[in-house]
Amino acid sequence: MKIHFHGAAQTVTGSQHLLEINDRRILLDCGLYQGPRKESFIRNRSFPFDPRSLDAVILSHAHIDHSGNLPNLVGSGYTGPIFCTRATAHLANIMLLDSAHIQESDAQYLNRKRKNHKEPPVEPLYTMEEAANVAQYFESVLYDETFEVVPGVTARLVDAGHILGSASVALDIEDENRKYRLWFSGDIGRRNLPLLCDPVLPQDADYLIMECTYGDKAHRDPQAAYDELREVVSRTVERGGKVIVPSFAVGRTQELVYMLHQMIVRSEIPPVPVIVDSPLAVNVSEIFRQHPEVFDDETREFVRSGQHREALGFNLLTYIRSVEESKALNERQDPMVILSASGMAETGRILHHLKNNIEDPKNTVLIVSWQAPHTLGRRLADREERVKIFGEVYHRRAEVATIGGLSAHAGQDLLVEYVETTRAAVKEIFLVHGEAGPAAALTEKLAGRGITCVHYPERGAAVEL
Repeated sequence: MKIHFHGAAQTVTGSQHLLEINDRRILLDCGLYQGPRKESFIRNRSFPFDPRSLDAVILSHAHIDHSGNLPNLVGSGYTGPIFCTRATAHLANIMLLDSAHIQESDAQYLNRKRKNHKEPPVEPLYTMEEAANVAQYFESVLYDETFEVVPGVTARLVDAGHILGSASVALDIEDENRKYRLWFSGDIGRRNLPLLCDPVLPQDADYLIMECTYGDKAHRDPQAAYDELREVVSRTVERGGKVIVPSFAVGRTQELVYMLHQMIVRSEIPPVPVIVDSPLAVNVSEIFRQHPEVFDDETREFVRSGQHREALGFNLLTYIRSVEESKALNERQDPMVILSASGMAETGRILHHLKNNIEDPKNTVLIVSWQAPHTLGRRLADREERVKIFGEVYHRRAEVATIGGLSAHAGQDLLVEYVETTRAAVKEIFLVHGEAGPAAALTEKLAGRGITCVHYPERGAAVEL
């Protein structure tokens, strides 16, 4: 077997790992690389392999940095199966359509400005039509169901506890008269987070491809993040401002809505309007509500209490789809919480909310997730005083607050435990989906426990096993 690390290698975005087994080729994830715009466009449009040569794709979950380049893969000639859970197939379909809509809308907006400056137009990364073509290739499987990927390779998807439908992938392989197990973690969730169940840890993995986003630190107790969110909302509302939250439409938005719902019910914050301004987040929230069986015990008890209609719906909550309703929010002066995509503030309606609110000191920009280098979200998290939005410079006068404890990624303590559960079998560990600092810290932590077979492959690296 040979592994090629084509994405999320020494960085966090663009998950993409190619396996060559028995003259067959399997791609694990096909995510969008997110970074400087020109570099991102080139990398996402150009594959370092021929998509037509692939035999199968296995998708760990629907987040765009794992699924978002499937339209270009299919557009470049891939016609094989895309294996994933049913919830992931459902989520990925609407997320890809939303991603394409954003790509087209942002290109149209930029081209109007470029035309005024007599500059050549830009193209969207892919279109709605190209995104829609992907759905026909999804082949959904149940958690813990064994299925054949290619001859000699069977797979099983287990709950990764990261977002609805997220999975780790256990591949049992017969290769040149030997049998072994390759385990791909996907994105590993956390224990005791709102809504979802805890992640399943690996069993008897000979080779482990594992994310290390937070390999350098353990997360605080989720209650601390809850308390910080309450404090941020309370002080912003007290001064008459808006809380503007760049939030991933899948997972993070639903968790925040659930937490804000609890706070309002318990009278921990004023009864402030909560706005979800993202057609994708609205659709995703509906999917979440259709799958209460995946909720954890705490959430089911909250719903069963009889005082509330459902976990993700309450009187002060408004889901917005139309552009007109979204624009109207910027005319309102009353305090509110606005959750809008994208999570790294690179595309979509969040850009309009930021440009309309970032120069008012009453407001707060709340960063609730890791931000990739060179993104607007990272510049905000770094509290830069001047930021560029849609090509224009804005002076940041709004407060910036960050809450790290809300991450849906495992912290260092759980990552170490993840490895420990399979240390008797594991021969090689490959850290992906993490920057150099967290990867080095996790490598050192594992070495202190006598686990030294840890590698941090660079993009384009290939390893023969």
